Amino acid sequence: MTPEITVQAPEDLAAANSADMVPKHVGIIMDGNHRWAKKRHLPGAAGHRAGAKGVRVISEACVEMGIKNLTLFAFSTENWYRPEGEVSMLMDLMRYVMRTDIEDLHAQGVKLRIIGDRSRFAEDIHEMMDDCEALTRNNQRLNLNVAVNYGGRWDIVEASKALALRVQNGEIAADDINESMLHQHMSLGDLPEPDLLIRTGGDFRVSNFMLWDIAYTELYFTEAFWPEFDGGHLRSAVETFSARLRRFGRRA
Repeated sequence: MTPEITVQAPEDLAAANSADMVPKHVGIIMDGNHRWAKKRHLPGAAGHRAGAKGVRVISEACVEMGIKNLTLFAFSTENWYRPEGEVSMLMDLMRYVMRTDIEDLHAQGVKLRIIGDRSRFAEDIHEMMDDCEALTRNNQRLNLNVAVNYGGRWDIVEASKALALRVQNGEIAADDINESMLHQHMSLGDLPEPDLLIRTGGDFRVSNFMLWDIAYTELYFTEAFWPEFDGGHLRSAVETFSARLRRFGRRA
């Protein structure tokens, strides 16, 4: 099967790459909502609403394809700097998605986890996040991780703080800290690191998403805007991924 991307690379690269090439973990930077709407002479809010529907579409496609982990970049730490009206609309959209889509996701066997700094969200959003996670906690067909008020640098800083506190409390010595230990304190440290990172919308950057986790992740960029990205697009990305030889810094 496709190797999990860990600090230790697989011993047999040829065997690893010739086996089942369905990625264990896919990350998606969902970009292009506003440009999708502008292209259709619609307000930006219409693009965000159309994009919100894609969460369920791609989650269901992952279940069908046997992908076990999906992480979506929904709202970054930098998105707070957008116009106040747009941020308010995005918060309302977040409420709407959690209220209307969670039962369908639950029925599909999806386990929802929300990662990021929740401290800036309203109390009712906090409660909805907790309720959605509690409802789906025991599901096993897909781990759906939604990153909100998340940044890769924030994630590394928080993991570093956690380790510093352990040193301060005498639990570990500073010299005990290694890559594996830091990884365990990242938001998704209990999951395989992403095999494949997809960015929609035509831009070629990772925008502070899972910076620690994607050290050896395969990158895939598509011109399709997020509201257009469907199961067919996902399959094309996975087919491209499956044709690549992953060396993890070694010779093939």
